[in-house]
Amino acid sequence: MENLLRPIYQERASHPETLGVIVIEKTKPHHPLTDNFDVVLLIIVNNNQKPWLVKHYEFEDKKAAMHVVSEQQVHDWLLTGSHRRLVAWLVNGKIIFDRNEYIAGLKERIREFPLEERTRKIGVEFAKLIRRYMDGKELFASKQYMDAYNFILHALHHLARLSVIEHGFHPEITVWNQVKHIEPEIFKLYTELLTGEDPLDKRLELLLLANDFSLSSKSFNATLHIRKVMNERDGVWTYQELLENDQLKEYGIDLGALLEYMVEKELIEVLLSETKGNGIYSRQYRAK
Repeated sequence: MENLLRPIYQERASHPETLGVIVIEKTKPHHPLTDNFDVVLLIIVNNNQKPWLVKHYEFEDKKAAMHVVSEQQVHDWLLTGSHRRLVAWLVNGKIIFDRNEYIAGLKERIREFPLEERTRKIGVEFAKLIRRYMDGKELFASKQYMDAYNFILHALHHLARLSVIEHGFHPEITVWNQVKHIEPEIFKLYTELLTGEDPLDKRLELLLLANDFSLSSKSFNATLHIRKVMNERDGVWTYQELLENDQLKEYGIDLGALLEYMVEKELIEVLLSETKGNGIYSRQYRAK
């Protein structure tokens, strides 16, 4: 199959901005790693004009997908985990072109998972966890149990990913298989929610209590990144300044929920300044 695709990737490899080419072949009849395509071509370039270009091909009853991805987009995906297959592609794919050993270095970086990257990724994952947990808790309080179940399940998934990152690994597609060996207590919570015999409201109540404990125990280390950013300058921050900071852009919509949680846990403090409105104050934030 690689021979059939050679004209496609050789043409791309000849471009000076192409950093590397990886091939991932389907090894099972139904293979989510390749979206059931017979083969995936991952081509990484240092051109940001189009961060992600996808083309589909068909030949000899086979299907192929080509992903041309900018170097910056790859780094963003590795940080946020928003492209769950990327790590598996990079780790398990076959390198067929590697300019100046760029792909080899990327694979080594994934294996080492530097502390600075890990701390930042933990912060982003914790923010997602807080948002889903708070939404689930509110829905549970209003007795919307089915909707609460959905959010708490997602919160558990982020808790699982957070645990894997804390142990120095990138979360994989089969994250629960990782967690089963790393933190069996979290895996037990997951199975209890899915298969427990208690009524749904009782299972949710148990999970909320367990989640609350996990969040409290992880909150200091999980917010190291955002507090480090806030301490890089003297004085206070507005929410808008935090939202627009380049180092915090990955937090996105989850930033507000994270800040409120940090205020509640006394990890940051709120300072009020007067506005033109009578009795209305502007909130600003400072790390302790």
